[in-house]
Amino acid sequence: MVVVLDDDPTGTQTVHGVPVLTEWTTEALVHELQSDGQVFYVLTNSRSLPSHQAAELNRQIGRNLVAASRLAKRPFVVISRSDSTLRGHFPAEVEALASSLETDFDAWLLVPYFLEGGRYTIHDVHYVADGDCLIPAGETEFARDAEFGYRSSDLRQWVEEKTAGRIAADRVASISLETLRREGPEAVVEHLRRLRGGQVCVVNAVADRDLEVLTAALLVAEGEGKQFLYRTAASFVRVRTGMESRVLLERSELDLPPRGGGLVVVGSHVTRSTNQVEVLSRLADMQCVELEVMAMLDDQRRQAEILRVADQANHGLTLGQDVMISTSRKLVRDVNAMSNLSVGQRIASGLVDVVRKISTRPRYLLAKGGITSSDLATEALNVKRGLVLGQILPGVPVWRLGSESRYPGMVYIVFPGNVGNPSALAETVDSLR
Repeated sequence: MVVVLDDDPTGTQTVHGVPVLTEWTTEALVHELQSDGQVFYVLTNSRSLPSHQAAELNRQIGRNLVAASRLAKRPFVVISRSDSTLRGHFPAEVEALASSLETDFDAWLLVPYFLEGGRYTIHDVHYVADGDCLIPAGETEFARDAEFGYRSSDLRQWVEEKTAGRIAADRVASISLETLRREGPEAVVEHLRRLRGGQVCVVNAVADRDLEVLTAALLVAEGEGKQFLYRTAASFVRVRTGMESRVLLERSELDLPPRGGGLVVVGSHVTRSTNQVEVLSRLADMQCVELEVMAMLDDQRRQAEILRVADQANHGLTLGQDVMISTSRKLVRDVNAMSNLSVGQRIASGLVDVVRKISTRPRYLLAKGGITSSDLATEALNVKRGLVLGQILPGVPVWRLGSESRYPGMVYIVFPGNVGNPSALAETVDSLR
């Protein structure tokens, strides 16, 4: 069984027919381990937490997984799924997992390749596609992230940077494209056999076929007793589990109500999201309501602003209109990462409070941004278990909410902040009308 710990809900963007848990009690994990499935996700949302809390959360889940595995009598491997643009709590989360899983790992495999988002690793350098250009990740806006910023595009140097020199770049192993493509699985197995002592190993990839060769070798090495912990983007999950890709979802497959308005909630502030908000706001019959960020940080203005936005959104939904709630686009930053996380949490909790106060059930709910989609699912919609139906656009997963949720059976679209062209959000909403 493959267990994916996902630091925000966007990691389900390559799979289909897979359950997602938002709880990690031993009982819930035993239930999934005893199922006929080959993979399930645990949504940790740890990217929204300070590093020490994210580490402790991973440590707790690791302990629960070990206990559940013994009770269910089923072994597992763990994928720590994180952002393809390298934003996340590395190495803290992986170290916490490794310490709690009662396993002497031979290596951590670092695989940030993500085809649908245009993220490629070539000669150990990680790139982000921008149109027809490949930009080294360290030169993108993602590298300037207030909480998870970095300078290095070379992943070996990135590991050294993120570990503050504790793991030197020359101690990081690498599996090259030449090895994967010219020498094949047998050569990769030999490379994997040489890894030991929890060594970090970068995997280069520019196509799913590269991961297929890697996976063939991994299965041989694991069959021989090698133990690996994976820190990857979303593409690796589908390939490692042997899941066939499927075509994009059609509206007819979603079984949407024939009438009513959809609700779009945007918390992401990356440039791509802002551009998509602007295009969506011009779509005909779209009611747009802006949540003022500064009001969310002012205790005296906060509740009035939440009520104002909820009332406007609810009015639009009762009239059958599509409604977009977006945070104001001026980004508020403080001087340190902890403060920025706190600011983000205040804004996210404001969006949660708004959705809680909306009384009209939307035809569907689309959440834009990883933290936004996680908080809305768990805190506003009370989701404990969802099912990933597939993707409505490349890299944009669609869930069916469980019977325990506030809106049983509702379609929930998890739209990552950094995915899609400027018109992608508007085209999605228009396609669902």
